[in-house]
This record gives sequence, structure tokens and C-alpha cells, in this order.
Amino acid sequence: MSEKSEIIFMQVRLLRIASEKWNIPIPAAAALFEQYDIFSFIEDCYDVFHMEGDDAVFSEIKTLLKCKGVEPDAAVI
Repeated sequence: MSEKSEIIFMQVRLLRIASEKWNIPIPAAAALFEQYDIFSFIEDCYDVFHMEGDDAVFSEIKTLLKCKGVEPDAAVI
């Protein structure tokens, strides 16, 4: 599998995790990821992220969103 395919696979896995953890539909999670550039964040940090588990990467995503003033765990999106 190419690195680009692995990045896309990771983005999709994390999108599904976000949808499940935040109890929102996948399209709503995708809109949030798009609005706050999470897909690019995953791609840009892939070299480090591919060595971590999905839970650790999801934690990084939540931290980034908190820094941007978004707390999806605390509210329905």
C-alpha cells in the first residue's frame, strides 16, 4: 500500500472514531474535520502518527480542536 493510501486509510479510521465518540453522523464529523483542517493535520503529521495508535492520534486531534476553541465532547455538533 502506498503512503498516500495509508494516510487516507488513517483519515477514514479517525473520522469514524470521531463520529462514534462524539455520537454524531459521519457527514457532521467530516464537516468538522474539513472546517478545522483536521484531514491536513493528519497528513502533515503522518510520519509521527503512523507509529502511534489511533487513540493517541485521536487525542492529538481533540487537543488541536481545543486549541481552536472547539470541544466536540462537550456539546452536540
